[in-house]
Amino acid sequence: MQKILVANRGEIALRIMRSAREMGIKTVAVYADADRNALHVRYADEAVHIGESPSSKSYLVGSKIIDACRKTGAEAIHPGYGFLSENASFARQVREAGLILIGPSPEAMEIMGNKLSAKAAALKYNIPMVPGTEQAITDINEAKLRAVEVGFPILIKAAAGGGGKGMRVVENVTEFEEQMHLAVSEAVSAFGDGAVFIERYVSSPRHIEIQVLGDSHGNILHLFERDCSVQRRHQKVIEEAPSSGLTPAIREQMGKCAVDVARSVNYTGAGTVEFIMDEQLNFYFLEMNTRLQVEHPVTELISGVDLVKEQIKIARGEAISFKQEDLKINGHAIELRVYAEDPDNNFLPDIGTLQTYVTPKGPGVRVDDGFEQGMEIPIYYDPMIAKLVSYGKDREEAIERMIRAIDEYHITGITTTLGFGKFVMQHEAFVSGNFDTHFVKKYFTPGSLQNDADDEAKIAAMVFERLLGEKKLKIAAVADGEISNWVKNRR
Repeated sequence: MQKILVANRGEIALRIMRSAREMGIKTVAVYADADRNALHVRYADEAVHIGESPSSKSYLVGSKIIDACRKTGAEAIHPGYGFLSENASFARQVREAGLILIGPSPEAMEIMGNKLSAKAAALKYNIPMVPGTEQAITDINEAKLRAVEVGFPILIKAAAGGGGKGMRVVENVTEFEEQMHLAVSEAVSAFGDGAVFIERYVSSPRHIEIQVLGDSHGNILHLFERDCSVQRRHQKVIEEAPSSGLTPAIREQMGKCAVDVARSVNYTGAGTVEFIMDEQLNFYFLEMNTRLQVEHPVTELISGVDLVKEQIKIARGEAISFKQEDLKINGHAIELRVYAEDPDNNFLPDIGTLQTYVTPKGPGVRVDDGFEQGMEIPIYYDPMIAKLVSYGKDREEAIERMIRAIDEYHITGITTTLGFGKFVMQHEAFVSGNFDTHFVKKYFTPGSLQNDADDEAKIAAMVFERLLGEKKLKIAAVADGEISNWVKNRR
């Protein structure tokens, strides 16, 4: 494998290219009109223009990606995450073109890409599941009866879904029909598939996911967990590894279950098995993401494993070079997704120009980004600017370093989630480790950051006034002394 095409953009494209360069592998970037001057385009050994800015006309067009491979002689494609990374149809196109996809087989993607078929595969290994239906339901009356059997509150979920789309919490039977109609409509709009199923609603869950690696020699292992419970709109904002809510025994059980889930589809490459965990530490399988995750840096920092390099080695047919017993958790890592969003306005995107862009540095700080000062955040793609990651010998140090890094991260021209990140790091619930996926709903309200800013401004004003008062006293004392000396000298 001498040359890899990275079928993605921004920070993840750069992150993949850097590992490839360390391995002596040349890289090819692809770019749409909006990314003509992007950092990943400048960093790659070669770059190919693939169309207009909307992703539907560029990054999501598999035939353009494969044509770019033929044009440049790239033998393999790394899809990163998002775009085509979990598209089984594209994976088949790659295979039929005689190219290597750095990822799992299309068959594994297909099974795990649907929550119901994923559950069916996992059940072969007796993986714990949230009580609910095992098949898609379309008939409302039947669905209502099953919901009553499961017990309210229940969750209606899109079978082909993710990111909170096509998901509805139903508190009682009277609102069931309306919520099901809404869930089906959202599922059709987002995924082109209106299939939904029912699960019992776990009221105070933590979202725990396990990183797995599998090779073509039958080796599958896990690299511990990540806690992704701080979310907005059912999408992650802050992730950490390891979780503050797991015992060693539960960690071992979850790791074994994750490996079994991967084994159920003969998984190869890097993947993530997601669970929810209730207050009694009972955990249940949710789904499997058949790709590299946005939050993979926290796993890399606590395990010492470069996941992108491992993906490439596995795609080349190599066996994983270490065993489960070789892996140990070292330290603690936290990731904040720095989005161009306004947390005080329901986290709505705030697209614009990075008038100031200065990243933090120093011990235990990692920034994966794809922007520089003066660049615009395009309206066509996800508004993530960077991933800010802190690492420390323990959770306390990782939190302290994250706060310091946030303070050093200077962005003007747009509103970002940096202030929200600091709010979380300093909140008692997060610091104590006693929180769940409802953190934002419970503790964060519009104006929270403004209140903090007002408090900081008041404190700063008080400090300034005190310092100014002290300075006036010193000046007065000096002046008084000088006058006294002058008078003495006159005498």
